[in-house]
Amino acid sequence: MDQSRTPVLDALAAYHAAGQTPFTPPGHKQGRGADPRVRAVLGDAVFRSDVLATSGLDDRTSSHGIVEEAQALMAEAVGAEHAFFSTCGSSLSVKSAMLSVAGPHEKLVLGRDAHKSVVSGLVLSGIRPVWVDPQWDPERHLAHPPSAEAFERALAEHPDARGALVTTPTPYGTCSDLAAIAEVCHRHGVPLIVDEAWGAHLPFHPDLPTWAMDAGADVCVTSVHKMGSGLEQSSVFHLQGDLVAPEVLKCREDLLGTTSPSVLVYAALDGWRRQMAEYGKALYDDALALAGRTRDRISGIDGLHVHDRADFCGPGRATDLDPLQITVDISAHQVTGYRAADWLRREHRVNLHVCDHRRISAQLTHADDDRTADALISALRDFAAHAPRLRTGQPVHVPPPAGLRLEQAVLPRDAFFGRTEQVPWERAEGRVAAEMLTPYPPGIPAALPGERLNADVLRYLRTGVEAGMVVPDAVDTDVKSVRVLREEP
Repeated sequence: MDQSRTPVLDALAAYHAAGQTPFTPPGHKQGRGADPRVRAVLGDAVFRSDVLATSGLDDRTSSHGIVEEAQALMAEAVGAEHAFFSTCGSSLSVKSAMLSVAGPHEKLVLGRDAHKSVVSGLVLSGIRPVWVDPQWDPERHLAHPPSAEAFERALAEHPDARGALVTTPTPYGTCSDLAAIAEVCHRHGVPLIVDEAWGAHLPFHPDLPTWAMDAGADVCVTSVHKMGSGLEQSSVFHLQGDLVAPEVLKCREDLLGTTSPSVLVYAALDGWRRQMAEYGKALYDDALALAGRTRDRISGIDGLHVHDRADFCGPGRATDLDPLQITVDISAHQVTGYRAADWLRREHRVNLHVCDHRRISAQLTHADDDRTADALISALRDFAAHAPRLRTGQPVHVPPPAGLRLEQAVLPRDAFFGRTEQVPWERAEGRVAAEMLTPYPPGIPAALPGERLNADVLRYLRTGVEAGMVVPDAVDTDVKSVRVLREEP
């Protein structure tokens, strides 16, 4: 196929040139009805290109197949057999993938480091999770993706499992041995779903970690808005092989997705694919070189340690590392990542990616350059100089791995929709959680519906919130109380 083509962008240009007059949604009628104060901030072009996908961009029956052609070009560009666009983010795409593999009360093997969107998929579907533990680094208090051996054990113990799901890269950039996990799954005759939300860029440069389709995965979900040039909510899920039927995957997406997809999102996806097909290698040559220089410069700042492959990769840890995710350990300064991130935003207008009890991270993409890198370096140097004044003496209690792993006592769906009550956190030990308790970012639940809470996790969340952790999806975001299942007499 001709990768210089952009069916969605071309159709949008043709729509503008034809002078179409819509008597359909959206009601702003290409911005004519939008408040001028809104247009002053968003710009007229946003409204002008916000048109219907059908009876707008395409005709009433979609006979020109504009989006379908754009999806076919995407699949070819990344080496997949099928690609499906989603304008509801990978949170929807990963649910669609899960539902295409397993149904209510059927088992799905999952890494326990899964994003909250995966847990939401369990709640909605009634799928029975078989959890696989991540690989825990006790020295750095950090979880890496589960090993292939862990998936082998889970599938051997649960031969009725319908498939497996692994998250890689993690928000810290660490990657699993996808080829080995795919081989395990296929030997057991089940498909592998990869939540590769942080890996949309991986197909476009040989020095980046292996991307899921090349590793043999069956379904791969990517968030193009994270590491690509897509607008927020841009997601693509890819499919290959015969273990998941494309019509089933599309049907599940139709079940969950919007009937009013954003042409703006489609157009940005279309344009990003062309950009990567034509210039991706050169763009990531520059991005990887910039990341290397930036890592070296941060390493030269007093008290900052930049994690590299020596820290994150090896036996019992990750298999590979995306160097564009720059994770910095600031624990030598005795300042939490939460407090450092808040200070850097307030004092330097620098917004960081993941922050936790001892680390901060900066995500680089092909859009960064020496100017943005200089802003980061300047801000971090100033942070190091001011760090003694930022110490609070509020430690975060991070339990050992055994303390973090909670018993799945009830199906997530049954707990979430069960009879619940709110209890003080001090009295929640031993109770079954009826909500997700998720430090965000990165959005991996410390406790999820149906898990039996213990003192270690509760203390971790409480001390974390006191030190600046954000737990936005809890009923009580301060975690002074917790929603649990009622204990019936």
